[in-house]
Amino acid sequence: MHVTFPSADLTLEGHLTLLSGATQAAVICHPHPQYGGDMDNSVVGAIETGLQRAGFATLRFNFRGVGRSTGLYGSGAGEQDDTHAAVTYLRQHSGVTAVTAAGFSFGAMVALRAGAASPAVDRLIGIAPPLTVMDLHFLEACGKRKLFVVGDRDQYCSVTALQQQLTHVADPKHHVIVAGADHFLSDYDDDIAAAVQTFVARA
Repeated sequence: MHVTFPSADLTLEGHLTLLSGATQAAVICHPHPQYGGDMDNSVVGAIETGLQRAGFATLRFNFRGVGRSTGLYGSGAGEQDDTHAAVTYLRQHSGVTAVTAAGFSFGAMVALRAGAASPAVDRLIGIAPPLTVMDLHFLEACGKRKLFVVGDRDQYCSVTALQQQLTHVADPKHHVIVAGADHFLSDYDDDIAAAVQTFVARA
């Protein structure tokens, strides 16, 4: 169902799915707002599908300045604030105590950073984190369960870069390489959904 919720003085829009009997929940963050990213992105939908198949309640939402969400692009920091607001809203409406933070591309960067810092987040999922413009050193002491999924042709997150970065990331951590996929993971929705579902089912 379509919902709105506050992020400080802004109003954000999202799509909330509350599954009957769900005891776990996840917030999903979309790709870069300045390059057309929004909550209806197909990879965001694939993450949502994997989570729901595992019995999760889900909230995908538009960052500030996207769609009907008010405000302007926040250079990453504002979007982290939006993610914290989404986690708070989802906890209130799903009844769960801890939430998984997931995201794709720019949304992965935001979800990983916000989720690592939040006591209310218990798992982190980063799909194609753009390692050409970020690193994962902030996860050196993060003991939360973590999943990273990248294509072996990713222009912004090479397999080599991910493997090098993962040496600085605390356990537990898992990674999945999608053969043939570039950064945008077009036509690989089933692979993404399966990787996410498998990860949260065992975590």
